[in-house]
Amino acid sequence: MPAQICYLIYESGMIKNKHMVTSVYAQQLELFQLFESANVISFQSKFTFIDLFAGIGGFRIPLQELGGICLGYSEIDKEAIKVYQNNFIRYANVEEAYLGDITNLNKLPFEIDLLVGGVPCQPWSIAGKLQGLDDPRGKLWIDVFRVVKANQPKAFIFENVKGLTEPRNRKSLEYILNNLTACGYVVKYQVLNSYDFGLPQDRDRIFIVGIRNNLEKCWAFTFPNSLDKQLKLYDVIAGIQHSNFAKKKFPPEILFFDGKIPGSRGRFQKIDELNDFFTFADIRDGHTTIHSWDLIETTLREKFICQTILRNRRKKIYGLKDGNPLEFEVLQALIPSLQMEEINTLVAKEILRLIESKGYEFINSKISSGINGISKIFLPHAEAIGTLTATGTRDFVATISIECKEPEAYKQTFIQEIYVKKNYKPLTAKDYARLQGFPETFKIAESESTAKHQFGNAVSVPVVYHLAKALLKIIFIG
Repeated sequence: MPAQICYLIYESGMIKNKHMVTSVYAQQLELFQLFESANVISFQSKFTFIDLFAGIGGFRIPLQELGGICLGYSEIDKEAIKVYQNNFIRYANVEEAYLGDITNLNKLPFEIDLLVGGVPCQPWSIAGKLQGLDDPRGKLWIDVFRVVKANQPKAFIFENVKGLTEPRNRKSLEYILNNLTACGYVVKYQVLNSYDFGLPQDRDRIFIVGIRNNLEKCWAFTFPNSLDKQLKLYDVIAGIQHSNFAKKKFPPEILFFDGKIPGSRGRFQKIDELNDFFTFADIRDGHTTIHSWDLIETTLREKFICQTILRNRRKKIYGLKDGNPLEFEVLQALIPSLQMEEINTLVAKEILRLIESKGYEFINSKISSGINGISKIFLPHAEAIGTLTATGTRDFVATISIECKEPEAYKQTFIQEIYVKKNYKPLTAKDYARLQGFPETFKIAESESTAKHQFGNAVSVPVVYHLAKALLKIIFIG
Protein backbone atom coordinates (compact mmCIF):
# COMPACT_ATOMS: atom_id res chain seq x y z
CA MET A 1 0.00 0.00 0.00
CA PRO A 2 1.55 3.33 -1.02
CA ALA A 3 2.40 5.60 1.87
CA GLN A 4 0.32 8.41 0.42
CA ILE A 5 -2.81 6.26 0.63
CA CYS A 6 -1.90 5.29 4.15
CA TYR A 7 -1.84 8.92 5.23
CA LEU A 8 -5.23 9.56 3.66
CA ILE A 9 -6.67 6.54 5.44
CA TYR A 10 -5.13 7.75 8.67
CA GLU A 11 -6.67 11.19 8.19
CA SER A 12 -10.09 9.63 7.56
CA GLY A 13 -9.90 7.72 10.84
CA MET A 14 -9.74 4.21 9.32
CA ILE A 15 -6.35 3.65 11.01
CA LYS A 16 -6.01 4.89 14.56
CA ASN A 17 -2.32 4.14 15.13
CA LYS A 18 -0.05 6.54 13.27
CA HIS A 19 2.90 4.20 13.81
CA MET A 20 1.12 1.73 11.50
CA VAL A 21 1.12 4.42 8.82
CA THR A 22 4.81 5.28 9.08
CA SER A 23 5.94 1.66 9.19
CA VAL A 24 4.19 0.63 5.95
CA TYR A 25 6.31 2.89 3.81
CA ALA A 26 9.51 1.95 5.64
CA GLN A 27 8.91 -1.69 4.77
CA GLN A 28 8.69 -0.75 1.08
CA LEU A 29 12.23 0.61 1.28
CA GLU A 30 13.81 -2.46 2.83
CA LEU A 31 15.08 -3.51 -0.61
CA PHE A 32 17.64 -0.70 -0.38
CA GLN A 33 18.18 -0.96 3.38
CA LEU A 34 17.82 2.81 3.49
CA PHE A 35 15.44 3.14 6.40
CA GLU A 36 14.74 0.50 9.01
CA SER A 37 11.36 0.47 10.73
CA ALA A 38 13.06 0.96 14.08
CA ASN A 39 14.55 4.22 12.84
CA VAL A 40 11.27 5.73 11.70
CA ILE A 41 10.16 8.38 14.18
CA SER A 42 6.81 10.07 14.67
CA PHE A 43 6.45 13.47 16.24
CA GLN A 44 3.79 14.08 18.88
CA SER A 45 2.28 16.84 16.77
CA LYS A 46 2.50 16.35 13.04
CA PHE A 47 4.38 19.10 11.23
CA THR A 48 3.32 20.91 8.07
CA PHE A 49 5.46 21.78 5.08
CA ILE A 50 5.40 23.53 1.70
CA ASP A 51 7.12 21.88 -1.25
CA LEU A 52 8.77 24.57 -3.42
CA PHE A 53 10.34 23.65 -6.79
CA ALA A 54 8.62 20.36 -6.05
CA GLY A 55 9.74 18.47 -9.16
CA ILE A 56 8.43 14.92 -8.81
CA GLY A 57 8.45 14.84 -5.02
CA GLY A 58 11.92 13.89 -3.82
CA PHE A 59 11.45 16.06 -0.73
CA ARG A 60 7.85 15.08 -0.13
CA ILE A 61 8.39 11.32 0.10
CA PRO A 62 10.74 11.37 3.13
CA LEU A 63 8.90 14.24 4.83
CA GLN A 64 5.62 12.34 4.69
CA GLU A 65 7.46 9.30 6.00
CA LEU A 66 8.49 11.38 8.99
CA GLY A 67 4.90 12.42 9.65
CA GLY A 68 4.70 15.65 7.66
CA ILE A 69 1.55 17.02 6.06
CA CYS A 70 2.04 18.91 2.80
CA LEU A 71 -0.14 22.04 2.61
CA GLY A 72 0.91 23.11 -0.86
CA TYR A 73 3.40 22.64 -3.68
CA SER A 74 4.94 24.95 -6.27
CA GLU A 75 6.18 23.74 -9.65
CA ILE A 76 5.89 25.02 -13.22
CA ASP A 77 7.16 22.06 -15.26
CA LYS A 78 4.01 20.47 -16.70
CA GLU A 79 5.48 16.98 -17.04
CA ALA A 80 6.80 17.04 -13.47
CA ILE A 81 3.42 18.21 -12.20
CA LYS A 82 1.74 15.24 -13.90
CA VAL A 83 4.01 12.78 -12.11
CA TYR A 84 3.74 14.64 -8.80
CA GLN A 85 -0.05 14.67 -8.90
CA ASN A 86 -0.22 11.07 -10.03
CA ASN A 87 1.76 10.00 -6.97
CA PHE A 88 0.49 12.35 -4.28
CA ILE A 89 -2.73 14.12 -5.20
CA ARG A 90 -5.02 11.83 -7.14
CA TYR A 91 -5.68 9.18 -4.51
CA ALA A 92 -8.58 11.15 -2.99
CA ASN A 93 -9.86 14.65 -2.43
CA VAL A 94 -6.85 16.16 -0.69
CA GLU A 95 -7.12 19.64 0.74
CA GLU A 96 -3.84 20.85 -0.65
CA ALA A 97 -3.01 23.94 -2.64
CA TYR A 98 -1.25 24.00 -5.98
CA LEU A 99 0.73 27.19 -5.51
CA GLY A 100 1.83 27.70 -9.11
CA ASP A 101 4.91 29.77 -9.94
CA ILE A 102 7.04 30.86 -6.96
CA THR A 103 7.47 34.29 -8.57
CA ASN A 104 3.81 34.95 -7.70
CA LEU A 105 3.99 33.75 -4.09
CA ASN A 106 4.08 35.91 -1.00
CA LYS A 107 2.19 35.50 2.30
CA LEU A 108 0.35 32.16 2.36
CA PRO A 109 -3.09 31.76 3.97
CA PHE A 110 -1.82 29.23 6.49
CA GLU A 111 1.07 28.75 8.89
CA ILE A 112 3.81 26.27 8.02
CA ASP A 113 6.51 24.55 10.02
CA LEU A 114 8.93 23.68 7.25
CA LEU A 115 9.76 25.10 3.82
CA VAL A 116 11.73 22.89 1.44
CA GLY A 117 12.85 22.94 -2.15
CA GLY A 118 15.48 22.11 -4.72
CA VAL A 119 16.16 25.60 -6.06
CA PRO A 120 17.13 25.39 -9.78
CA CYS A 121 20.81 24.51 -9.87
CA GLN A 122 21.75 25.11 -13.52
CA PRO A 123 23.21 28.60 -12.93
CA TRP A 124 26.05 27.03 -10.91
CA SER A 125 26.59 23.95 -13.08
CA ILE A 126 28.84 23.58 -16.10
CA ALA A 127 25.81 22.53 -18.17
CA GLY A 128 24.12 25.78 -17.18
CA LYS A 129 27.12 27.87 -18.35
CA LEU A 130 27.96 29.02 -14.80
CA GLN A 131 26.01 32.28 -14.99
CA GLY A 132 25.07 32.20 -11.29
CA LEU A 133 22.86 35.05 -10.10
CA ASP A 134 23.01 36.60 -13.58
CA ASP A 135 20.94 33.64 -14.82
CA PRO A 136 17.13 34.19 -14.52
CA ARG A 137 16.98 30.83 -12.72
CA GLY A 138 19.59 32.06 -10.26
CA LYS A 139 17.41 35.07 -9.49
CA LEU A 140 14.72 32.70 -8.20
CA TRP A 141 16.61 32.89 -4.90
CA ILE A 142 15.15 36.38 -4.52
CA ASP A 143 11.69 34.80 -4.61
CA VAL A 144 12.83 32.27 -2.02
CA PHE A 145 13.93 35.10 0.28
CA ARG A 146 10.55 36.82 -0.09
CA VAL A 147 8.55 33.67 0.68
CA VAL A 148 10.72 32.83 3.70
CA LYS A 149 10.48 36.34 5.12
CA ALA A 150 6.72 36.62 4.56
CA ASN A 151 5.82 33.24 6.07
CA GLN A 152 8.47 32.74 8.76
CA PRO A 153 8.43 28.92 8.88
CA LYS A 154 10.13 27.30 11.86
CA ALA A 155 12.81 25.99 9.49
CA PHE A 156 13.75 25.46 5.87
CA ILE A 157 15.87 23.08 3.78
CA PHE A 158 17.12 24.09 0.32
CA GLU A 159 19.23 21.95 -2.01
CA ASN A 160 21.56 22.88 -4.85
CA VAL A 161 24.60 21.63 -6.77
CA LYS A 162 28.01 21.44 -5.13
CA GLY A 163 29.23 24.04 -7.63
CA LEU A 164 27.61 26.73 -5.52
CA THR A 165 30.33 26.11 -2.90
CA GLU A 166 33.24 26.46 -5.32
CA PRO A 167 35.53 29.54 -5.09
CA ARG A 168 34.18 31.11 -8.28
CA ASN A 169 30.68 31.15 -6.73
CA ARG A 170 31.73 32.26 -3.23
CA LYS A 171 30.07 35.67 -3.53
CA SER A 172 26.81 34.10 -4.70
CA LEU A 173 26.77 31.67 -1.78
CA GLU A 174 27.52 34.46 0.69
CA TYR A 175 24.72 36.53 -0.84
CA ILE A 176 22.26 33.65 -0.37
CA LEU A 177 23.35 32.90 3.19
CA ASN A 178 23.33 36.56 4.23
CA ASN A 179 19.83 37.14 2.86
CA LEU A 180 18.43 34.04 4.55
CA THR A 181 20.06 35.08 7.80
CA ALA A 182 18.53 38.55 7.46
CA CYS A 183 15.10 36.91 7.23
CA GLY A 184 15.55 35.90 10.88
CA TYR A 185 17.30 32.53 10.74
CA VAL A 186 20.35 30.68 11.97
CA VAL A 187 21.67 29.29 8.70
CA LYS A 188 24.09 26.42 8.13
CA TYR A 189 25.15 24.53 5.02
CA GLN A 190 27.03 21.37 4.15
CA VAL A 191 27.74 19.23 1.10
CA LEU A 192 26.25 15.75 1.48
CA ASN A 193 26.90 12.78 -0.80
CA SER A 194 24.12 10.32 -1.62
CA TYR A 195 26.55 7.42 -1.23
CA ASP A 196 26.92 8.21 2.47
CA PHE A 197 23.19 7.69 2.95
CA GLY A 198 22.75 4.28 1.40
CA LEU A 199 22.75 4.88 -2.35
CA PRO A 200 25.43 3.59 -4.75
CA GLN A 201 25.64 6.98 -6.50
CA ASP A 202 28.45 9.52 -6.20
CA ARG A 203 26.23 12.60 -5.90
CA ASP A 204 27.40 15.71 -4.03
CA ARG A 205 24.79 18.35 -3.22
CA ILE A 206 24.81 21.38 -0.96
CA PHE A 207 22.01 21.54 1.62
CA ILE A 208 21.22 24.89 3.22
CA VAL A 209 19.33 24.60 6.51
CA GLY A 210 17.84 27.43 8.51
CA ILE A 211 16.10 27.51 11.90
CA ARG A 212 14.15 30.58 13.02
CA ASN A 213 16.35 32.44 15.46
CA ASN A 214 13.66 32.90 18.12
CA LEU A 215 13.37 29.14 18.68
CA GLU A 216 15.02 27.83 21.84
CA LYS A 217 17.59 25.52 20.22
CA CYS A 218 18.12 27.29 16.94
CA TRP A 219 21.92 26.83 17.20
CA ALA A 220 21.78 23.15 18.14
CA PHE A 221 21.29 21.62 14.68
CA THR A 222 24.09 19.47 13.24
CA PHE A 223 24.09 17.69 9.92
CA PRO A 224 23.61 13.91 10.04
CA ASN A 225 26.57 11.53 9.98
CA SER A 226 27.15 8.99 7.23
CA LEU A 227 25.34 5.66 7.55
CA ASP A 228 27.30 2.54 8.41
CA LYS A 229 25.77 0.56 5.53
CA GLN A 230 26.61 1.17 1.89
CA LEU A 231 25.22 -0.69 -1.08
CA LYS A 232 26.81 -1.74 -4.35
CA LEU A 233 25.33 -1.38 -7.80
CA TYR A 234 24.15 -4.99 -7.86
CA ASP A 235 22.05 -4.30 -4.75
CA VAL A 236 19.99 -1.73 -6.63
CA ILE A 237 20.12 -2.46 -10.37
CA ALA A 238 18.22 -5.51 -11.55
CA GLY A 239 19.66 -8.04 -13.98
CA ILE A 240 23.34 -7.78 -13.12
CA GLN A 241 25.61 -10.32 -11.44
CA HIS A 242 26.17 -10.39 -7.69
CA SER A 243 29.82 -11.00 -6.86
CA ASN A 244 32.16 -10.68 -3.93
CA PHE A 245 35.62 -10.58 -5.45
CA ALA A 246 38.45 -9.92 -3.05
CA LYS A 247 40.43 -6.94 -4.31
CA LYS A 248 44.18 -7.21 -4.64
CA LYS A 249 46.39 -4.32 -3.55
CA PHE A 250 49.12 -2.89 -5.79
CA PRO A 251 51.96 -0.39 -5.22
CA PRO A 252 51.79 2.94 -7.13
CA GLU A 253 54.74 2.06 -9.38
CA ILE A 254 52.63 -0.75 -10.87
CA LEU A 255 49.30 1.10 -11.14
CA PHE A 256 50.55 4.46 -12.41
CA PHE A 257 52.86 5.64 -15.17
CA ASP A 258 56.23 6.50 -13.57
CA GLY A 259 54.61 5.69 -10.20
CA LYS A 260 53.07 9.19 -10.02
CA ILE A 261 49.56 9.23 -8.58
CA PRO A 262 47.34 11.68 -10.52
CA GLY A 263 45.94 14.47 -8.36
CA SER A 264 42.56 14.38 -10.10
CA ARG A 265 41.50 10.94 -8.88
CA GLY A 266 38.02 10.82 -7.38
CA ARG A 267 36.66 9.42 -4.16
CA PHE A 268 36.00 5.99 -5.62
CA GLN A 269 39.38 5.62 -7.31
CA LYS A 270 41.59 3.92 -4.75
CA ILE A 271 45.31 4.60 -5.08
CA ASP A 272 46.19 0.94 -4.42
CA GLU A 273 43.39 -0.82 -6.31
CA LEU A 274 42.18 -1.18 -9.87
CA ASN A 275 39.04 0.84 -10.63
CA ASP A 276 35.60 -0.80 -10.66
CA PHE A 277 34.73 1.04 -13.87
CA PHE A 278 36.26 1.58 -17.30
CA THR A 279 36.46 5.01 -18.95
CA PHE A 280 36.24 5.30 -22.74
CA ALA A 281 38.38 8.21 -23.93
CA ASP A 282 41.54 8.86 -25.94
CA ILE A 283 42.72 11.74 -23.74
CA ARG A 284 43.40 9.82 -20.52
CA ASP A 285 45.43 6.74 -19.72
CA GLY A 286 45.59 3.89 -17.24
CA HIS A 287 44.72 0.25 -16.70
CA THR A 288 40.98 1.03 -16.78
CA THR A 289 40.96 3.49 -19.68
CA ILE A 290 39.73 2.16 -23.01
CA HIS A 291 41.12 3.87 -26.12
CA SER A 292 39.79 3.78 -29.66
CA TRP A 293 42.99 2.00 -30.73
CA ASP A 294 42.17 -0.76 -28.21
CA LEU A 295 38.82 -1.43 -29.91
CA ILE A 296 39.84 -1.63 -33.58
CA GLU A 297 42.69 -3.39 -35.35
CA THR A 298 45.87 -1.36 -34.91
CA THR A 299 49.53 -2.30 -35.10
CA LEU A 300 51.98 -1.99 -32.22
CA ARG A 301 53.56 0.93 -34.07
CA GLU A 302 50.20 2.71 -34.36
CA LYS A 303 49.53 2.13 -30.67
CA PHE A 304 52.95 3.59 -29.86
CA ILE A 305 52.21 6.71 -31.94
CA CYS A 306 48.88 7.20 -30.17
CA GLN A 307 50.42 6.73 -26.72
CA THR A 308 53.14 9.25 -27.55
CA ILE A 309 50.56 11.85 -28.58
CA LEU A 310 48.55 11.07 -25.44
CA ARG A 311 51.52 11.68 -23.13
CA ASN A 312 52.59 14.93 -24.77
CA ARG A 313 49.36 16.69 -25.74
CA ARG A 314 49.01 18.49 -22.39
CA LYS A 315 52.56 19.78 -22.12
CA LYS A 316 52.75 23.56 -21.89
CA ILE A 317 55.59 23.77 -24.40
CA TYR A 318 53.05 22.94 -27.11
CA GLY A 319 50.46 25.50 -26.05
CA LEU A 320 48.37 26.77 -23.17
CA LYS A 321 45.31 24.70 -23.96
CA ASP A 322 44.54 21.67 -21.76
CA GLY A 323 45.25 19.31 -24.63
CA ASN A 324 46.98 20.81 -27.65
CA PRO A 325 46.93 19.70 -31.30
CA LEU A 326 50.47 18.68 -32.26
CA GLU A 327 52.01 19.63 -35.57
CA PHE A 328 53.59 16.95 -37.74
CA GLU A 329 57.04 18.42 -37.15
CA VAL A 330 56.51 18.08 -33.39
CA LEU A 331 55.42 14.48 -33.84
CA GLN A 332 58.47 13.75 -35.95
CA ALA A 333 60.69 15.00 -33.13
CA LEU A 334 58.86 12.78 -30.62
CA ILE A 335 58.52 9.60 -32.71
CA PRO A 336 61.59 8.16 -34.46
CA SER A 337 61.31 7.83 -38.24
CA LEU A 338 57.67 8.95 -38.31
CA GLN A 339 56.17 9.07 -41.80
CA MET A 340 53.17 11.18 -42.90
CA GLU A 341 51.59 8.01 -44.26
CA GLU A 342 51.41 6.63 -40.70
CA ILE A 343 49.53 9.70 -39.49
CA ASN A 344 47.21 9.56 -42.52
CA THR A 345 46.40 5.94 -41.66
CA LEU A 346 45.34 6.95 -38.12
CA VAL A 347 43.22 9.73 -39.65
CA ALA A 348 41.59 7.19 -41.97
CA LYS A 349 40.87 4.94 -38.99
CA GLU A 350 39.12 7.93 -37.36
CA ILE A 351 41.48 8.06 -34.40
CA LEU A 352 43.15 11.38 -35.31
CA ARG A 353 41.96 14.47 -37.15
CA LEU A 354 43.78 17.47 -38.58
CA ILE A 355 43.01 20.89 -37.16
CA GLU A 356 44.04 23.33 -39.89
CA SER A 357 47.17 25.36 -39.05
CA LYS A 358 47.31 23.79 -35.58
CA GLY A 359 48.11 20.11 -35.93
CA TYR A 360 46.65 16.69 -35.11
CA GLU A 361 44.42 15.74 -32.20
CA PHE A 362 42.29 12.80 -31.11
CA ILE A 363 38.74 12.66 -32.43
CA ASN A 364 37.47 11.13 -29.19
CA SER A 365 38.61 14.03 -27.06
CA LYS A 366 35.66 14.44 -24.67
CA ILE A 367 35.18 12.14 -21.69
CA SER A 368 31.48 13.01 -21.57
CA SER A 369 31.02 11.81 -25.17
CA GLY A 370 33.17 8.73 -24.77
CA ILE A 371 33.76 6.35 -27.67
CA ASN A 372 30.99 4.80 -29.75
CA GLY A 373 28.42 6.36 -27.45
CA ILE A 374 29.94 4.96 -24.26
CA SER A 375 31.54 7.16 -21.62
CA LYS A 376 31.92 4.62 -18.80
CA ILE A 377 30.98 1.05 -18.02
CA PHE A 378 30.70 0.26 -14.32
CA LEU A 379 31.17 -3.26 -13.02
CA PRO A 380 28.28 -4.74 -10.96
CA HIS A 381 30.31 -4.69 -7.74
CA ALA A 382 31.21 -0.99 -8.09
CA GLU A 383 30.57 1.11 -4.99
CA ALA A 384 28.91 3.95 -6.84
CA ILE A 385 27.93 5.10 -10.28
CA GLY A 386 28.57 8.69 -11.37
CA THR A 387 26.12 11.50 -10.66
CA LEU A 388 22.83 11.12 -12.50
CA THR A 389 21.94 14.28 -14.41
CA ALA A 390 18.87 15.73 -16.07
CA THR A 391 20.71 15.89 -19.39
CA GLY A 392 21.59 12.20 -19.16
CA THR A 393 24.86 10.32 -19.16
CA ARG A 394 26.57 7.84 -21.44
CA ASP A 395 27.25 5.51 -18.52
CA PHE A 396 26.49 1.80 -18.72
CA VAL A 397 26.57 -1.09 -16.27
CA ALA A 398 28.19 -4.45 -16.99
CA THR A 399 25.87 -7.40 -16.47
CA ILE A 400 28.73 -9.67 -15.35
CA SER A 401 31.68 -9.09 -13.07
CA ILE A 402 35.30 -9.84 -13.86
CA GLU A 403 38.16 -10.67 -11.56
CA CYS A 404 41.67 -10.08 -12.72
CA LYS A 405 44.73 -10.41 -10.54
CA GLU A 406 47.19 -8.67 -12.85
CA PRO A 407 46.72 -5.04 -14.00
CA GLU A 408 48.10 -5.64 -17.49
CA ALA A 409 45.44 -8.27 -18.18
CA TYR A 410 42.55 -6.37 -16.58
CA LYS A 411 41.77 -4.20 -19.61
CA GLN A 412 41.95 -7.05 -22.10
CA THR A 413 39.71 -9.24 -19.96
CA PHE A 414 37.18 -6.42 -19.83
CA ILE A 415 37.30 -5.84 -23.60
CA GLN A 416 36.93 -9.53 -24.45
CA GLU A 417 34.41 -10.62 -21.82
CA ILE A 418 32.25 -7.50 -21.45
CA TYR A 419 32.69 -5.06 -24.34
CA VAL A 420 33.04 -7.48 -27.28
CA LYS A 421 30.35 -9.85 -25.96
CA LYS A 422 28.09 -6.88 -25.14
CA ASN A 423 27.68 -7.92 -21.53
CA TYR A 424 26.60 -4.45 -20.49
CA LYS A 425 23.37 -2.46 -20.47
CA PRO A 426 22.24 1.18 -20.34
CA LEU A 427 20.61 2.55 -17.22
CA THR A 428 16.81 2.56 -17.38
CA ALA A 429 14.49 5.14 -15.82
CA LYS A 430 13.65 2.51 -13.19
CA ASP A 431 17.37 2.22 -12.42
CA TYR A 432 17.48 6.00 -12.04
CA ALA A 433 14.58 5.83 -9.59
CA ARG A 434 16.31 3.20 -7.46
CA LEU A 435 19.63 5.02 -7.54
CA GLN A 436 17.82 8.10 -6.21
CA GLY A 437 16.08 6.11 -3.47
CA PHE A 438 12.53 6.38 -4.79
CA PRO A 439 10.22 3.53 -3.66
CA GLU A 440 9.17 0.71 -5.95
CA THR A 441 5.57 1.97 -5.79
CA PHE A 442 6.48 5.34 -7.29
CA LYS A 443 4.72 5.92 -10.61
CA ILE A 444 7.20 7.28 -13.13
CA ALA A 445 6.56 9.23 -16.33
CA GLU A 446 5.48 7.19 -19.32
CA SER A 447 8.32 8.52 -21.46
CA GLU A 448 11.64 6.90 -20.60
CA SER A 449 13.63 10.02 -21.50
CA THR A 450 11.29 12.30 -19.53
CA ALA A 451 11.51 10.03 -16.49
CA LYS A 452 15.32 10.01 -16.63
CA HIS A 453 15.35 13.79 -16.90
CA GLN A 454 13.10 14.07 -13.85
CA PHE A 455 15.07 11.66 -11.69
CA GLY A 456 18.32 13.33 -12.72
CA ASN A 457 16.86 16.61 -11.45
CA ALA A 458 15.47 15.11 -8.25
CA VAL A 459 16.87 15.13 -4.74
CA SER A 460 18.03 11.81 -3.27
CA VAL A 461 15.26 10.56 -0.97
CA PRO A 462 17.35 9.05 1.86
CA VAL A 463 19.57 12.13 2.14
CA VAL A 464 16.51 14.30 2.80
CA TYR A 465 15.11 11.68 5.17
CA HIS A 466 18.13 11.67 7.49
CA LEU A 467 18.68 15.42 7.19
CA ALA A 468 15.05 16.24 7.97
CA LYS A 469 15.01 13.71 10.79
CA ALA A 470 17.95 15.49 12.47
CA LEU A 471 16.31 18.89 11.94
CA LEU A 472 12.87 17.87 13.22
CA LYS A 473 14.35 16.50 16.42
CA ILE A 474 15.69 19.96 17.21
CA ILE A 475 12.48 21.76 16.30
CA PHE A 476 9.91 19.45 17.87
CA ILE A 477 11.70 17.26 20.40
CA GLY A 478 14.80 19.19 21.48
